[in-house]
Amino acid sequence: MSDESKISPQVQSLLNKGVVLPCPYSVEVDDAVNPERIAPGVLIHTGCRIAGAKTSIGPGSEIGKEAPAVIEDCQLGHSVELKGGYFSGATFLNGANMGSAAHVRPATLLEEEAGGAHAVGFKQTIFLSFVTAGSLINFCDALMAGGTSRKNHSEIGSSYIHFNFTPHQDKATPSLIGDVPRGVFLNQAPIFLGGQGGLVGPARIGYGTVIPAGTICREDILEEGVLFAAHAVPKEARAFKIGIYRGINRIVKNNLIFIGNLWALREWYRRVRIRTMSADAYSRACHTGALAQIEEGLKERLKRLKELADKISLSLKHAGADLPAGIQAQQQALVNKWPEMESRLKQGPPAETGAQNRDAFLKIWEQAGTAPDHCKAVSALDVQARTAGAAWLQEVVNSVEQLWQKI
Repeated sequence: MSDESKISPQVQSLLNKGVVLPCPYSVEVDDAVNPERIAPGVLIHTGCRIAGAKTSIGPGSEIGKEAPAVIEDCQLGHSVELKGGYFSGATFLNGANMGSAAHVRPATLLEEEAGGAHAVGFKQTIFLSFVTAGSLINFCDALMAGGTSRKNHSEIGSSYIHFNFTPHQDKATPSLIGDVPRGVFLNQAPIFLGGQGGLVGPARIGYGTVIPAGTICREDILEEGVLFAAHAVPKEARAFKIGIYRGINRIVKNNLIFIGNLWALREWYRRVRIRTMSADAYSRACHTGALAQIEEGLKERLKRLKELADKISLSLKHAGADLPAGIQAQQQALVNKWPEMESRLKQGPPAETGAQNRDAFLKIWEQAGTAPDHCKAVSALDVQARTAGAAWLQEVVNSVEQLWQKI
């Protein structure tokens, strides 16, 4: 049997269109993959597996440089480097990168030049442009922004974890580090989460925050530009029963604000990103993929918030009079209002939300001309445009937050 006969038809198709496979006999490409969605010149190293009809790999990208990599239904922009590990149902925009031993699961979106070093785990994770994670990190169910360039970026130190599962066994724990309305304009102070530390979700962290190495943060830091000092953790043992909640105002509010930010990011991709992500088929695939990851994130957050509402019903039933009156009122409010809230959350923001600021911003954006480099195009906007754009997106966020404020 000749060596040529060992190469699968799919692998041969990639070779024919100029994909670089140094050892083609060791690369597995399943039948669902469309070879036309993998650009000529893409470099795929030994031992890699490419799968899924949704997979698209843009020019200049390199797969498996440090270790074998599995790519399943992922979209890669231009010059993306996935150096080794498992990548499924995720989208990586131009210049995004991940080190070896990565474990990246669905609803993950890394924008331009964002990424992580080795042994990083993401799921339901969104990094806006330039955000960087060190090594040995587990950072699921979070959105992070901040920074202005690859040299001035938000950073997660090595051995960091986002705690996204509670003793009550729920995952209504998404954390917002920075935000979408201002973060998308790439002009905010970077955020630093020091290594060997952790963030307990659901939390919100303001721009310019520094959380020192070795610190566990269990609260919101809404004041910007501060060095955080953790409060002492009570040392005495306290009674605890799984499923009996206390105050939930902050939990519900932070979940809704997170959903609002996903709504805002979806609007940004639908109305703004579309102009800078249509230059070629690979960019368009990334645009479609990014919207899919955001939609998947919204489904997950709605699911987890519904689960919390169901658990609160049980909390009230089993705790009853043992809960202080104020706590009971909070919990009962969520139970009573949840059907209406769920319906509103499924509908999305009203069409008129932020319309005046939106139209003012889009007029400027559309007059800016063709700009395939999204980051440069955004950075070139003047203060008036950024102000209008941020106000529009913030109104989208506020429309969700108000679902709880009105209770």
